[in-house]
Amino acid sequence: MQNTSEITKQYLKTNLPKMKVGDIIKVHQKIPAPSQDAKGKKTASKKEGARIQVFEGIILAMKHGQGVSGSFTVRRVIAGVGVERIFPLHSPAIEKIEIVGRSKTRRAKLYYLRNRVGKKAKLKRTAFVPETISPETEEPADVASE
Repeated sequence: MQNTSEITKQYLKTNLPKMKVGDIIKVHQKIPAPSQDAKGKKTASKKEGARIQVFEGIILAMKHGQGVSGSFTVRRVIAGVGVERIFPLHSPAIEKIEIVGRSKTRRAKLYYLRNRVGKKAKLKRTAFVPETISPETEEPADVASE
């Protein structure tokens, strides 16, 4: 009998950056291209290429750890309306996660930002050197050496 950790290990991504609550990130998500079936209805097919949609925002919360059930909530204000998306951490639909910036936080969950507007909704930024992860080696590459 296999242990549950051995079964779920095959679904874990190895090239995830070290994300924290308060980070400003870009999530590159694969969106399947719709195609029409025989009746003219649009359906998603795997034959045609998927497009990549980028969602940039601040991480409000990370839940359920780094395991296969882990998820994170990203918030962004678009046209004056706050939009939040919850992404599974190890989802195959997530192409890439880039950390754009880092903010100083003193809380594990930043839900209070939902009630803030304008400058009050901004967090204090900290110095951050982005690390790039090369897909061939799946290890962090030095930015200065490139």
